[in-house]
Amino acid sequence: MISVIGAGLPRTGTTSLKAALELLGFGPCHHMQEIGAHPEQAPRWRQALEEQVDWTGLLRGYQAAVDWPSAHFWRPLTHTHPDAKVILTVRDPHAWYVSLRDTVFALLHDPSAVPRELQPVITGMRPLLDRIWRDTFGTTPADPMPDESHAVKVFLRHTAEVTGTLRADRVLVYESGQGWEPLCDFLGVPVPDEPYPRLNDRQSALTRLRESR
Repeated sequence: MISVIGAGLPRTGTTSLKAALELLGFGPCHHMQEIGAHPEQAPRWRQALEEQVDWTGLLRGYQAAVDWPSAHFWRPLTHTHPDAKVILTVRDPHAWYVSLRDTVFALLHDPSAVPRELQPVITGMRPLLDRIWRDTFGTTPADPMPDESHAVKVFLRHTAEVTGTLRADRVLVYESGQGWEPLCDFLGVPVPDEPYPRLNDRQSALTRLRESR
């Protein structure tokens, strides 16, 4: 049963949040990475774009879900799991744009740039990610990157839709730099004795991209 739903867009600290939730006992947590490990999931997520699906069955075995594809479906997921708490990861939208452009868009726009270890994820997810990208930005990854002003409007609109749709006491608007305290307070769990995870930041993602070429 899903207890935590991450509604934040990619490149808002979702990989770190996945690790944090699992450290706090809300694991396993679904993330885009899971489809690389379980490619049989990809067709079921693609089906969700076209028709009604069994949302409970789609994430059976997970206690939490963050990042695309699940964050794209935050509306049906929050309806299916009315008791689940929602974490909306955010960051400065202009910094987010640069990070998204240099990582997610770069991987989708130029398949030759995909590091070997990410190829199963991108290959299995490609039709789904292309569609989610189009639904989000109104363009495809084959097109040029959306301009910054348009992307920032998309980011701000997404934030407003999540916070405007759900009860205020159900949603935590969270930046990873805030550390454990607001997250643990929201989830009602003790603060761990270890630092909050910092994973897959822009610099490490760019390093992997450069080393793959």
